[in-house]
Amino acid sequence: MKPLPDYNHSVVEQLNALTVAGTLQADAAQLGVAAHLDRILADLKARKPAKKKSALGWMFARKSGPAAAVKGLYVYGSVGRGKTMLMDMFYEMAPVSSKRRCHFHEFMADVHNRVHAHRQKLKNGETKQADPIPPVAAQLLAEAELLCFDEFTVTDIADAMILARLFSELFANGCTLVTTSNVVPDNLYKDGLNRGLFLPFVDLLKKHVEVVTLDSPTDYRMEKLESLPVYVTPLDGSADQAMDMAWRHMIAGHLVAPTEIPMKGRSILVPRASGRVARFSFSDLCEKPLGASDFLAIANRFDTVFIDHIPFLNADKRNETKRFIILIDALYDHSVRLFASAAAMPEDLLGKRKGTEGFEFDRTASRLFEMRSADYLALHHEKRQKV
Repeated sequence: MKPLPDYNHSVVEQLNALTVAGTLQADAAQLGVAAHLDRILADLKARKPAKKKSALGWMFARKSGPAAAVKGLYVYGSVGRGKTMLMDMFYEMAPVSSKRRCHFHEFMADVHNRVHAHRQKLKNGETKQADPIPPVAAQLLAEAELLCFDEFTVTDIADAMILARLFSELFANGCTLVTTSNVVPDNLYKDGLNRGLFLPFVDLLKKHVEVVTLDSPTDYRMEKLESLPVYVTPLDGSADQAMDMAWRHMIAGHLVAPTEIPMKGRSILVPRASGRVARFSFSDLCEKPLGASDFLAIANRFDTVFIDHIPFLNADKRNETKRFIILIDALYDHSVRLFASAAAMPEDLLGKRKGTEGFEFDRTASRLFEMRSADYLALHHEKRQKV
């Protein structure tokens, strides 16, 4: 295959090049969204930079003038349509010196950490600024004038209550937002606690982003799913290769990075994540002091989970076995798509242990079999489309 032309200024041109090369299928809906992204690229290139002397200049020196505002983009639609792929193309081309691309939950975890750090400074007498939002916004702006979020979704009341004030500061000082989501802005935080207090953020968001839908008829992630290995055994080099092949298909060329899921006073480390797809080893999940609430958080955060190297669950692995049972229950109950490599088929992992543990694992083995079925994958697809 001939090397692709170096398209570094147009998402439309890059899509067309990838289509000609046979890497992607022609998709009019994707081209429509790409045109909106090209508009932002042109606007970012044309705008005048802000005048700022320091990070705090954003907060106190507004008379010097923030950068001219560039209207961002909010792309929503069903899973697997290419939203993240398009945003990643845009991000790589964006002609700005400071930009940040991350999952929305990762961004909010960072915000809460900064708010906590500011409150500690206030408590220690290191600052007299009582309200943490302006200085936190100043820090964020100093680090990135362009924010690209994957999977904008609001489920946490702590996030919901600060978004309007935070983004009022960010937008007022020239921040541009490009984000993907599975839902239209008016349905963010739907049925959430005290949602009325959240609605001003929705109004603010719609003023600063163009809202477009990516309604491609094809779910590219589901298209080849039936041919992918879902449960691979035994644990050898071919198992690793099969898992890597499935992983490459599911992330579809998107950025992969470690992330964290915030919990009360701590966080769950996710070694590899891309959008709503995560990859762990058995050790990451079952050889650490994690419990039901942690596994539920993972099931809520991700649509698809990879687990590498599930060993034989011998009698000396009772704690690991209990965690594994709870983990599979959480993933199954939330219709999470599972890819796994294991030492043996599910019914042979536990050996001949009996009693309550054996009975519980019989259920786990049954669920692992069901999670490989076309019916389960179809149910996963149907449920996740409604999220």
